[in-house]
Amino acid sequence: MDNRRILYAVIGVLVIAVGVLGFNLYQARKQPQGLQINVGPDGLKIQSK
Repeated sequence: MDNRRILYAVIGVLVIAVGVLGFNLYQARKQPQGLQINVGPDGLKIQSK
């Protein structure tokens, strides 16, 4: 019975970890809101998001 509880606990921790990592990946790929300022060889570009 104890082994089954440990297995469920490990599976629960893994599910939570996958959820947190997925949310962090989503936040990292989401476009930022506000102004975007780019300086490059073509000059200065300011874009509103």
